[in-house]
Amino acid sequence: MKGLSGRIPLILSTLICLVSVLSGIAALAVGDIEISASPSGEAGLSPLKDILPPILSSSAAPEQGDLAGSSLPAESVAVSADPADAVGKIHSQFLSPYSAKLQYGGVYIKNSTGLDIDLKAELAAKLSLGIKKGSDPQVLIVHTHATESYMTEDRPFYTAADKSRTTDNAKNVTAVGDTLAAVIEAGGYKVLHDRTHHDHPAYNGSYDRAYTTINEYLKKYPGIKIVIDLHRDSIAMSGNDKAKPVVEIDGKKAAQVMLVVGSQTGSVTGFPNWKSNFRLAARFQQKMEKLYPGLPRQMLFCSRRYNMHLTTGSMLLEIGTDSNTLEEAKYSAELAGKALVALLGEIN
Repeated sequence: MKGLSGRIPLILSTLICLVSVLSGIAALAVGDIEISASPSGEAGLSPLKDILPPILSSSAAPEQGDLAGSSLPAESVAVSADPADAVGKIHSQFLSPYSAKLQYGGVYIKNSTGLDIDLKAELAAKLSLGIKKGSDPQVLIVHTHATESYMTEDRPFYTAADKSRTTDNAKNVTAVGDTLAAVIEAGGYKVLHDRTHHDHPAYNGSYDRAYTTINEYLKKYPGIKIVIDLHRDSIAMSGNDKAKPVVEIDGKKAAQVMLVVGSQTGSVTGFPNWKSNFRLAARFQQKMEKLYPGLPRQMLFCSRRYNMHLTTGSMLLEIGTDSNTLEEAKYSAELAGKALVALLGEIN
């Protein structure tokens, strides 16, 4: 005991240093890097970035703030993949939006623009979309990164065989778009769903190719009021681990969703109508949160365009990550679609 007591100060000092180092570690949501210029005007990182608490082991829990108001559904481990082949772990967690510095009325925003936003006033502003039910196309769904895919099984690890991209439309984000389109159409609004692989075979220039596609639809169907660019996110953690954002809704696991909204700030130009998009997205997030608490993550409000300058009703919607299952993403698309239909009914 005497020898041990003499070493206690050294042990405590070492532990303090270790905690200090670990507290500075933050896991980043790693988006896909795309270098692109005109006509979409996008260059550099895609919008898929967020900060998460570090997960140090499979038994470590996320920070308390990320678990507020929700318990995580239990994992079911599939037997068709061998844990010995695991490349990294998948950590299911609820990414709480409720700590956002900019929030009001059920809307939670991560503001990276430097703008001071009166969120109460923006939510009260009139939305003048002029959208109506009927046979004329009102909503367009596209996929700038159509080959983004999901896990085919619900398990706490992934292997080299679990690819994050596929051209199989039954397994990539276009399948999630099919679900979203069907729900909106069931609500009475005509939807056009474009499944073009703008990111294949070449990834760079995806936004430029999507720009061309969206413009072609707008010229052919001038009545389109809402354009949704549907993606899936990817969140890397320490080492090879990944985060899987989930929330339980009506007893089922749903992949959390994130709206990305651009603005004419910083070096961004040619985007004078950004506030119209912002107001629509804010009301959409508010409706999702009201109907399905915890489904939306914090909205990412950034100094980008992402082709949103093409209409006054453009949104970029991220459903889940590559660690979520396709079924979880489809369920979220169903819920998001119902929320959008409910919002459009209020607007009209």
